[in-house]
Amino acid sequence: MNIKFCGAAREVTGSAHLITLKNGYKILLDCGLYQGSARHMKDFNTGWLFQPEEVDCVILSHAHIDHSGRLPKLVKDGFKGTIYSTHATRSLCAIMLLDSAKIQERDAEYANKWRKRHGKKANKKPLYKPEHVKKTMDRFSTTGYNQWFSVHPDVDVVFKDAGHILGSASVSLRIREGKKTTTIGFTGDIGRPERPILRDPQPMPKAEYIISESTYGDRLHEEAPGEKEKLFQIIQEACVKKKGKLIIPAFSIGRTQEVVYLLDQLSSAGRLPKIPVFVDSPLAVNATEIFGIHPECYDDDLNEYLLTDKDPFGFHDLHYIRAVEDSKRLNTLKGPAIIISASGMMNAGRVKHHLFNNIDNPKATFLIVGYCADGTPGGELRKGARELYLFGEIKKVRATIEIMDSFSAHGDKNEMLDFLSNQRKSAKQVFLVHGNLPTQKSFAKMLESVGFKSVVIPRLGQTIPLKDPNKGKSKQNR
Repeated sequence: MNIKFCGAAREVTGSAHLITLKNGYKILLDCGLYQGSARHMKDFNTGWLFQPEEVDCVILSHAHIDHSGRLPKLVKDGFKGTIYSTHATRSLCAIMLLDSAKIQERDAEYANKWRKRHGKKANKKPLYKPEHVKKTMDRFSTTGYNQWFSVHPDVDVVFKDAGHILGSASVSLRIREGKKTTTIGFTGDIGRPERPILRDPQPMPKAEYIISESTYGDRLHEEAPGEKEKLFQIIQEACVKKKGKLIIPAFSIGRTQEVVYLLDQLSSAGRLPKIPVFVDSPLAVNATEIFGIHPECYDDDLNEYLLTDKDPFGFHDLHYIRAVEDSKRLNTLKGPAIIISASGMMNAGRVKHHLFNNIDNPKATFLIVGYCADGTPGGELRKGARELYLFGEIKKVRATIEIMDSFSAHGDKNEMLDFLSNQRKSAKQVFLVHGNLPTQKSFAKMLESVGFKSVVIPRLGQTIPLKDPNKGKSKQNR
């Protein structure tokens, strides 16, 4: 049995890990899009490090596009197996993958127009189309948390709540080969304890081999207790004192709902200024509706809040925007307002237009509330960029830039270590994925310092046989 690391290896996005049993049965853990600008990854989304038709099943940890976004291409390119996920993950994938398909088509159309204008062949094609999404959704099979199920006579799987986004799960596998049973744990993306809306991450069953994310393996997040107060102070400064727009780039799934929920609490307490709040993302609007039909994922605090507020994602002065025309009108809106718009990295979606129209306005404020990959506008602003190249123009950064990392849905180094703590004695090897190499090296040292025996940082495309490293340990590059 071996694992081939086919994505998110020494990178943060593009999650895909292929387990091949001795009998040839192939299990793909996640099938995500790469989101970034690294040159060596420029062809990642269009190709495969395996044959799609040879994959027998996909087990999906959650719906974020960097974990699910290539599923329609997988189906388009020959995959005919089953995609296993939680109920809420399938619900979110239905809207997210369709949105992704439309983005693929628009990007291809824009690229071909540019190529024609510059005398080049218009040969850009979308990765997949909406019809491929429909075929993909037909391949889903869903299961609730904490229920062992079989994907093969010799392979059992259980989902545990990862507390990352609605429906997110860690994946644990029991694989029987002859008289031997091997246990593998895949963390997916590790959530954070005591976050609003969702339950805390549940520990995985003990496993011999762990595939673990490592996104924030070298840092600590801001403490969450003052989160609502800090958001309130930023609103006061941006909208009351400066009388400007507060623009919050936020991922449509999870982050948008958290921000809206906090604003709802401020509104219920009578503290939110009487200013309009806009959620400007059709995907976020649809996702918020899905949040409403999956209360099985809520934490106790939200269930208690629902006793006094039946709609935690709706309050006076909150407006959900779908139509393009209504979105465009926000560009000429006078006076203070809060605009929550996707994408969180500001590299796509409607927020990119809000960025273009407001980044050089000293009265505007941008509040970054999540991870932004290097090379994206959000990533550049996090690093202190003084100008951005947007839609063919160089725009000066005159707006105020605020950052709140406490909103992160990824556990920091201590939270990830706590999540993995029950694996310390059982784990023969830990494979770190979903992180940048310097961060992974730091987290590997941390894991080894507390007793994890063998921590490996695989390269993209590397195949590693699963065997006890203490019985003839093979050399691994770190």
